[in-house]
Amino acid sequence: MKYVQLGNSDLNVSRVCLGCMGFGDASQGMHSWTLPYEPSKEIIEYAVNQGINFFDTAMAYQGGTSEEYLGKAIKECARREDVVIATKFHGRTKEQIQQGITAKEHIETCLDNSLKRLQMDYVDLYILHAWDQLTPIEETLEALNEMIQKGKVRYIGVSNCYAWQIAKANEIAKAHQWQPFISVQGHYNLIFREEEREMKPYCDLHHVAMTPYSALASGRLAKHPGEQSKRLIEDTYAKGKYDASAQKDLEIIKRVEELALKHQVSMSEISLSWLMHQVTSPIVGATKLHHVDTMVKATDLQLNDEEMAYLEELYEPHRLVGVMAEQRK
Repeated sequence: MKYVQLGNSDLNVSRVCLGCMGFGDASQGMHSWTLPYEPSKEIIEYAVNQGINFFDTAMAYQGGTSEEYLGKAIKECARREDVVIATKFHGRTKEQIQQGITAKEHIETCLDNSLKRLQMDYVDLYILHAWDQLTPIEETLEALNEMIQKGKVRYIGVSNCYAWQIAKANEIAKAHQWQPFISVQGHYNLIFREEEREMKPYCDLHHVAMTPYSALASGRLAKHPGEQSKRLIEDTYAKGKYDASAQKDLEIIKRVEELALKHQVSMSEISLSWLMHQVTSPIVGATKLHHVDTMVKATDLQLNDEEMAYLEELYEPHRLVGVMAEQRK
């Protein structure tokens, strides 16, 4: 396994991050295809043994049970100091604001609950799950800085935002001598490359780590055209993100398939190898042990410039989808 510095931090993380959205009680969340504890633990332990030390979860995943499963598994199969744990929180609701709950109270409550579920004293990376439209960013940054001073958080990141938003936030943090966001977690893969417009140039210039989600487009970049899986069938949220552009994306997917055959590797390895050329550490989910093997193999696969250009050539601009589309409302 190869390792890399996570942005402007002292954290060294594996070149691929195990996303834990697929772990958790399926009766408590938005996904029907998530794994119960024992198979989740098996995958987490296997990932640790393969050298993966970076794990990403969130309070929102399956009613918090993803955090519970990850924390319990890490306690049983790894040393806390050997892993980098990222989890995420959402901003206050309108109802919470009306009740007089401050941003600081909300963030500390969310963090304490996450730490309890994880059975940990601190998280390495605490991420704002989506830009908070209801709270001034100054209040969020000040509260997060206090959590760092209390030793509950080592570094902070942000997910689902625009480049101008993280740029603004980090300039405010700098002015107040607060810790800035060291990472950004956005939607980025071979068939959705809108992060290349402004976010990637900003991150490259300021050494902000990019740790994108949906690295395999919810399985679309891992499956041969026409091939199905439980997630492809049941993940209605992902369908909403990808179905509208499926026809033009198909030609890119065919090129992934072509290069996979040429290299005698899986389509996932081609797709992830391409993405690893662009970012610090993509977040990749796993619901089977061989998915972990694929992630690890992808870190060693080197595509040449010609192959990279071949994969990129057919891309056309996409409309924003998912959380980022909702941000514009």
